[in-house]
Amino acid sequence: MKKLIVVSLALLFSSFVLAEEQKATLHIPSMNCTMCPITVKKALEKVEGVSRAEVSYDTKQAVVMFDNKQTKIEALINATTNAGYPSQLKGDISGE
Repeated sequence: MKKLIVVSLALLFSSFVLAEEQKATLHIPSMNCTMCPITVKKALEKVEGVSRAEVSYDTKQAVVMFDNKQTKIEALINATTNAGYPSQLKGDISGE
């Protein structure tokens, strides 16, 4: 029984180790008022695996931290698009 618990914990821990937090910057040119970033941020934060989203009206960008094992960049783009603000990846995705 102890071996089963140890193996289970090892497998659980290994899934956390294999996950890597990623950082992506999205360009969102359709934000046209100071309230738009609030809507975009809420949409991004609803995506499973997103740990943080910072959205700027001034730069028309969102910087998103996410777990690459739980979500992909396409889900982030879909989230902003479905909220009414189409976006595109700016640059490359980087690890943090």
